[in-house]
Amino acid sequence: MSDKLRVGILGGTGMVGQRFIALLENHPWFEVTTIAASPRSAGKTYEEAVGDRWKMDTPMPEKVKAIRVMNVNEVEKVSAEVDFVFSAVDMTKDEIRSIEEAYAKAETPVVSNNSAHRWTPDVPMVIPEINPEHMKVIEFQKKRLGTKRGFVAVKPNCSIQSYAPVLTAWKEFEPYEVVATTYQAISGAGKTFKDWPEMVGNIIPYIGGEEEKSEKEPLRIWGKIEDGVIVPAVSPVITCQCIRVPVLNGHTAAVFVKFRKKPAKEELIERLRAFKGEPQDLQLPSAPRQFIQYLEEDARPQVSMDVDYENGMGISVGRLREDTVYDWKFVGLSHNTVRGAAGGAVLCAELLKAQGYIAKK
Repeated sequence: MSDKLRVGILGGTGMVGQRFIALLENHPWFEVTTIAASPRSAGKTYEEAVGDRWKMDTPMPEKVKAIRVMNVNEVEKVSAEVDFVFSAVDMTKDEIRSIEEAYAKAETPVVSNNSAHRWTPDVPMVIPEINPEHMKVIEFQKKRLGTKRGFVAVKPNCSIQSYAPVLTAWKEFEPYEVVATTYQAISGAGKTFKDWPEMVGNIIPYIGGEEEKSEKEPLRIWGKIEDGVIVPAVSPVITCQCIRVPVLNGHTAAVFVKFRKKPAKEELIERLRAFKGEPQDLQLPSAPRQFIQYLEEDARPQVSMDVDYENGMGISVGRLREDTVYDWKFVGLSHNTVRGAAGGAVLCAELLKAQGYIAKK
């Protein structure tokens, strides 16, 4: 019997579910033993259920091909097979909220890639380098749910990963006003160019719900636990535009910042390079050794050169320069389906294991 934790993937046939399966192929702590999806996939082998819709660059792992897909709605049955689950289900927000809570009440911890529970007051929404202490709110959530080990934890939206860590690294200089425009890859919509040919050579200046998430979610990450819930921070004020661009993977952000204590360029770069958190201190398996890299060249970061920095788990920053209206401006880049989605959730699960919240049943 393996000493690895048994992992289930809810929504395992979709793009993010596939990314979870690819990332976990040789994970030292976790092993995918169960895949659950919609009733139409249930009963098929994983290979049959996905068919020609495998969207990853790497081949489907041999170990999962013969796994018999379970019905995601059979919560007790799936829960009996796993120590915890990753959630990447494609349902309405209300359905996601309901099914994730059902798994938690079945004493199965849920680490979710979905947005449904990001504003549930006692559900931690975590970038592990920034707010690992928010996991403590789980104890209050378990009391509400009446569980001993079941809970829901979530990771934030992919669009904020290229600038929220940067602003966190600069916290001592008190950023108070931020303008960000994100140029977002099509995989963020679960698509490839084969699925979405109209995106070739095109830009769409609207992504539903994305601007609100990009403006508000960083404030929740910077918030504090008070009376058993997470109370968001009120500063900095962020205004955002989100644009879909013809790139497969990688969200780029062009960001302008005003500071109460205006720093020198050298100070800003030094803080980026020195910035680390619990994942680095604990040497978690998926943690980037160098979380944020600063690139001196004028034409960096570039998606084609930098999106896979630190296996897609690092953030690349460049073009830091003074601005005529704001104090400083920069360009950030993150991998939206690795750090921004499945990889960020895997890192959250590693942190939860290290903190004692996830263990064998």
